[in-house]
Amino acid sequence: MAQPVYKVWKGRNVLLLLLLTSACDPGIVPRSPHPLEDLSGYDSSASVEVGGRQSLQLPRTKEVFVNGLPVRVKYCETCMIYRPPRCSHCSVCDNCVEKFDHHCPWVGQCIGKRNYRCFFLFISSSALLCIFVFSMSALYMKFLMDGNGTAWEAVKQSPASVVLMAYCFVLFWFVGGLTSFHLYLIATNQTTYELFRYKAENRINVYDRGCANNYGQVFCAKNESSRINFRAYETEEASKPPCALIQGLLVGDTDEGRREKVEDNLEMGNDLLKISQCPDTEEVTDVRSRATDSQPQQLSEVDYALGLESHVSSSKFDRHHSNMRRKNERR
Repeated sequence: MAQPVYKVWKGRNVLLLLLLTSACDPGIVPRSPHPLEDLSGYDSSASVEVGGRQSLQLPRTKEVFVNGLPVRVKYCETCMIYRPPRCSHCSVCDNCVEKFDHHCPWVGQCIGKRNYRCFFLFISSSALLCIFVFSMSALYMKFLMDGNGTAWEAVKQSPASVVLMAYCFVLFWFVGGLTSFHLYLIATNQTTYELFRYKAENRINVYDRGCANNYGQVFCAKNESSRINFRAYETEEASKPPCALIQGLLVGDTDEGRREKVEDNLEMGNDLLKISQCPDTEEVTDVRSRATDSQPQQLSEVDYALGLESHVSSSKFDRHHSNMRRKNERR
């Protein structure tokens, strides 16, 4: 009875660690709502010529010192921030993550500074669970073989034990190998991203503090609080109304407004056709003046701040007056 209870308890621990790994914030760095404007402390020699003038441009990299050694950090065009050391932008999550290790598709989450401990405990617990299930299944098969005398009789009596042994044997090579690989990364204070990215450059590892200190940093250090307040309300900036909305207010949504617009377009087309057939200076001047009268007035920011209602009503009146004048001229 003790073995099944322990097995269930062990399996629940693995599922709990999986949940913590996938639900925990990996260390997302908040984005900047606007590009950096304070250039003090940055290299101001980088500039670009725009329209014949030299305009200041942010450098793509800058140097910071870690443990007394210079480290280059990059400017993220998406998040509009200078990434902290060991930070990288995940193309799947579209976020900058501190101490970015990799994006794990099995947990559906980035592995970074804040959830790396849970991730390692998850894969190591999975490896231990595979060893435990394989060992218990093998002992049970040995017990059946001692009672029945042949292995075939034991397999027919408990085929599930054979399936579990085969499954755990194959799975252990994956999670066990992954656990061994991350044990090496922790001992050298590296991440998967850094190992494969800078392997050919033979760079000095400025973060290595020794094997014991590296393990203490991962398993004994206090986890920092998240920089993201997931329950906060987003503040939207006051923006101007879209042009389509203003044009809709000027023209009007009624059938009469649409009909007047169509009549104006047809009349302008007929006038242009007459000009192309027999050009005359007076007619061209007349058509241009009519086109100017028929165009709706554009709203300025001051008018919009004072209110659109009075401006829209005046523009409708001017348009109606110009239409009546053109109809009288045709008569």
